[in-house]
Amino acid sequence: MGFKILAINPGSTSTKIALYDDEQPTLALTLRHSAEEIARFPRIIDQLDWRKEMVLEALAKNNFDVKSLSAVIGRGGLIKPIESGVYEVNAALKNDLVNAQREHASNLGGLIAEQIAQAAGVKAYIADPVVVDELDDIARLSGIPECPRISIFHALNQKAIARRHAEKVGKRYEDLNLVVAHMGGGISVSAHCKGRVIDTNNALDGDGPFAPERAGTLPAGELVDLCFSGRYTRHDIQQMLAGKGGLVAHLGTNSMIQVMERIGQGDEKARVVKDAMCYGIVKQIGAMAAALGGQVDAVILTGGIAHNKSVVEYISEFCSFIAPIAVYPGENELESLVTNALVVLRGVITPKVYA
Repeated sequence: MGFKILAINPGSTSTKIALYDDEQPTLALTLRHSAEEIARFPRIIDQLDWRKEMVLEALAKNNFDVKSLSAVIGRGGLIKPIESGVYEVNAALKNDLVNAQREHASNLGGLIAEQIAQAAGVKAYIADPVVVDELDDIARLSGIPECPRISIFHALNQKAIARRHAEKVGKRYEDLNLVVAHMGGGISVSAHCKGRVIDTNNALDGDGPFAPERAGTLPAGELVDLCFSGRYTRHDIQQMLAGKGGLVAHLGTNSMIQVMERIGQGDEKARVVKDAMCYGIVKQIGAMAAALGGQVDAVILTGGIAHNKSVVEYISEFCSFIAPIAVYPGENELESLVTNALVVLRGVITPKVYA
């Protein structure tokens, strides 16, 4: 019998959980939350006890005793910028998750993990939250001092996939230069230089390529005019940038499956919008390759959209001159969390201390 690990990934309308025995998954569940259920809670943090009990009930229904756990690991939230790595959930981390800078379901991951870990008599961890910040100083500056560039990206999956690729090619992640594009509801493209993400786009706020739900980088003057047109509230604009931008704004859907179905039925607008999204990803990959001085060992495509053959072919056609293209489809977040917990349990690394 190996290490038994519970991984928890809270999302806006679901809580995904997985049980692993070492690297072997033994249970994977998606606990769905209806809009009506969510609406009962004024703030996301108010959902903590409710979601935790749902997780415990699901485990009990599957005849799993939490006392047999070796560790619990949750998705990290919008805490202060930190280095990549695994962090034990301590008082400081709990405080910053409860009082996070922004509302997001991921803030609940470490808190649910800590409460279940306490009941099990084991330790709780988070790993590579979206706020991982390893940017070079020059990557932080924009043309307006009050608007610095911020590192918020799909750090968990990007780091895990980068390490998996390094292992596949028989090298250390810390010895490679990689451009990694995570393509999901948001899209982040990052420059990984010898184990550090020295540049990336802020995928949470919709910076970079436009995505299924993100507007991407916009013409600044036109955005200012939109903000002061009197037609929209601040909340409306924020929704346009992240949630109702990108494919949703152009085509009324965030589903690449639906977009491809429309293209198959001869919808020319859907084809142009899909190609425009791919074109934006291609340009961002080129920018990150330049940030690495053109010394790129591989361009890695990951996230749910990496399942889409048409998207992968488009990007490959434009970017294969940069470096070999490697494709690792899927979000892989629960698996990535477990991988991070295992290296701690096996003594390969010591968890970092959040302070």
